[in-house]
Amino acid sequence: MDTERKQQLEQFIQVLGLKEFHNLLVLDQALTHSSYANENKASHGYYNERLEFLGDAILDLVVGEYLFLHYPNMPEGELSKARASVVSETPLASVCAKFHMGDYILLGKGELATGGRTRPSIMADAFEAVVGAIYIDSSYEEARKFILHQLKGYLDLVKSGHYEKDYKTLFQEYVQQEGPQHIEYELCRSEGPDHDKTFYMEVKVNGKVLGEGSGKTKKDAEQHAAHTALMKLKGEEF
Repeated sequence: MDTERKQQLEQFIQVLGLKEFHNLLVLDQALTHSSYANENKASHGYYNERLEFLGDAILDLVVGEYLFLHYPNMPEGELSKARASVVSETPLASVCAKFHMGDYILLGKGELATGGRTRPSIMADAFEAVVGAIYIDSSYEEARKFILHQLKGYLDLVKSGHYEKDYKTLFQEYVQQEGPQHIEYELCRSEGPDHDKTFYMEVKVNGKVLGEGSGKTKKDAEQHAAHTALMKLKGEEF
């Protein structure tokens, strides 16, 4: 690992609010996409998919445990729905956007050229990989604290009963509290080849742009745009 990459990772540790990271190589692997590994002939397995697998399992356990303990009367089916909403792509990608995580991920040239740094799926996968890296480098308890802190806003949605609603619905309900408003979603641009496009959508209220989002489908991009706008209006960091 060269000095520049080491400094970049140390900066990222500070951005995450972690006290320390004992093995920077584990964090480096968590932030290495398979496209970069393939282009640069990295060591076998030196990319984040295995750590992503581990982090995904830890996320399910931590959020499931939290919901089980905090909602003793919630039936199993509702617990499953609530957990799925908290650990889904939109919340994880949004947390990553707050950290500008894409700036720290090593991506192949093809992914970079098609907007990989802001692609929600890549961001969400990287979040899971970082969780796995924290667990490997430190402990389950540190990973648990990190997860609960970063996903607090989404866990609070469960308490308010909003977890089953999509962000377009939540956004619409919020802006129309004092009466009907004109809400529209508009395609800004798209990037990448036809078989692998990334769409960028804006959401406008009465002609004013309040949020932008991206996704592999226009519907996903609209959801991310609505989420961004909702955060902006509520002045919250979910």
